Amino acid sequence: MVEVDWDELRARAVEAAQSAYCPYSGLRVGAAAVCDDGRVVVGCNVENASYGVGLCAECTMAGQLRLTGGGRFVAVACRGGGGELLMPCGRCRQVLYEFGGPDCLVDTPSGVLPMSRVLPDAFGAEDLP
Repeated sequence: MVEVDWDELRARAVEAAQSAYCPYSGLRVGAAAVCDDGRVVVGCNVENASYGVGLCAECTMAGQLRLTGGGRFVAVACRGGGGELLMPCGRCRQVLYEFGGPDCLVDTPSGVLPMSRVLPDAFGAEDLP
């Protein structure tokens, strides 16, 4: 079982937020995840003048997971540039479920919760033929 240092994970998310590209909203978002092999991957939001094609921090973090060896997310923290807790949007909850499954832990305003509580009745690979 992988140990989760939540203070360190939150700090890594805040650090990642400093790299955000957010000239339109001004909202810096960082995400950090502990993977099943113990490594930490991070991501930041990347906006676009065509608002709909911007990328959330959790999406760029999923890319880093794949680029650095794959595996699964065990625990995730999302933070703003000033350290404030931010919840993943609906699309990102689905991304986290895809790469972490129902047992992946997420830092939420209600405390640390598994994805099965953050995204109840989730749709996953097991729902496909």
